[in-house]
Amino acid sequence: MFTDLVKINVRGGKGGDGVTSFRRQPYEPKGPPEGGDGGDGGDVVLVADEGLSTLIDFHFRPHRKAGNGVNGSGDLRHGARGDDEELAVPVGTVVTDAETGELIGDMVHDGQRLLLARGGRGGRGNAAFRTRQRRAPRFHEFGAEGDELWVQLELKLIADVALVGFPNGGKSSLISRLSAAKPKIADYPFTTLQPNLGVVTVNDESFVIADVPGLIEGAADGKGLGHEFLRHVERAGALVHVLDCASGYSAEVVRPGTDDIPARRYEQRNPIDDLHQVLEELRSYMPELLDRPAIVWLNKVDVDPDMAELVKPELEKEGWEVLAGSPVTGQGLDPLRYRLADLVRQARAERADPEHPDPVERPVLRPRQVRNEKDFTIERVALGGDEYGWRVHSDRLERWVAQLDLGNEDAVDYLQGRLKRAGLETALAEAGAHPGDDVELGGAVFVFQPEDWAGDDEDWDDWEGNDRGQEWDVDETPVEIDLDEIDLDDEPDDEPDDKDDEGDG
Repeated sequence: MFTDLVKINVRGGKGGDGVTSFRRQPYEPKGPPEGGDGGDGGDVVLVADEGLSTLIDFHFRPHRKAGNGVNGSGDLRHGARGDDEELAVPVGTVVTDAETGELIGDMVHDGQRLLLARGGRGGRGNAAFRTRQRRAPRFHEFGAEGDELWVQLELKLIADVALVGFPNGGKSSLISRLSAAKPKIADYPFTTLQPNLGVVTVNDESFVIADVPGLIEGAADGKGLGHEFLRHVERAGALVHVLDCASGYSAEVVRPGTDDIPARRYEQRNPIDDLHQVLEELRSYMPELLDRPAIVWLNKVDVDPDMAELVKPELEKEGWEVLAGSPVTGQGLDPLRYRLADLVRQARAERADPEHPDPVERPVLRPRQVRNEKDFTIERVALGGDEYGWRVHSDRLERWVAQLDLGNEDAVDYLQGRLKRAGLETALAEAGAHPGDDVELGGAVFVFQPEDWAGDDEDWDDWEGNDRGQEWDVDETPVEIDLDEIDLDDEPDDEPDDKDDEGDG
């Protein structure tokens, strides 16, 4: 079964939890902290494998998750890192975000690796929080959740030559004679439903040829299986337009229910019109396809040699290089092989030119988060009556909240200092918050009480903390919420960052 388009869910492993532990040994009843860190969660990584030709495995198993990190333990023993989940995909797979359509990566080389979902960071044990002022920390961090996203995998075959044309044009028969490929071939009309690949050897050179299923009018607009077929033409270095010279040939067929009485079937199609239609579909789908090296192959000349003699001069007047022959008799196949080898060398030379834009290479630049950047926003929310509170949005700060036990007083004190160093207190003051206001962050509700503020509420406007810092993004639109309905155990999605982003530990 050939599958070339799937959507899968990938999730990095959860980081292991840290541990709170103190050294206990004879004559040292109150030893130093020795809680180890949890291991990081495993990553989900794509690996291009030239031995694969389909995405069928993901069709039956669309959910993939990396291993979780191991929890830390006492005696400064750190947990092991979770196992990575490596997903093998065929060379030529394009990876996009299933929700936004953003290009994530393009797997064009055998062995190429692409990180899809990073594992969660392991939580730090209490030994990591020991400082001169905090000699016996009695808290640790929980492991962070890994990244999770839906991605779309789209296979676009990488071939040196693509055979394109209308259905029943004889492309499958042609590729079976040019290479060792074994596509389905029969003596009745049908269309190929999946691409076929074959390797053609000319002297000491080899190249890959693809039989792209037949196109129909409107394929570029998605009619029939148009897009499913056209995507496999995108990467071909050269094109061969296969024209059926037997389209006007009449044959005896048996109609069902007629007591096996032969009837005559007669098709009347002009090969030149077929070519123009295919060119129009290619132009509508991707105009640059018309700039690829291309020739015309007049197929099935053994059935109707007169048709080939009629259309060949017309095609040459339009500037086409025309070859003719028959896969059945072998006529013209050797000249075709050598000409295709020339076209492949030409296409490869153009791609090797540094000034020539490579349609296959698509570098993806993904900016990394800047350490200590003020990456949060604040909005004012209505609590009912004349009461107002504040809601803070930040993936980074929400992760800090999720990784700590808010029932532990030491952990809450540490979190408050960390949020202050991140600039949150100053930002809330500049937004208009007053001591005693409720602040929601990461599903938890805190009372705003700056560490270095001990005055009365009426003196708040004169506090120097109100006029320092920078401008903040504040949404003044009141939003009705009920803080009693907030689930304090709800953990937000996380994004990994550096372990010591605030210099702690």
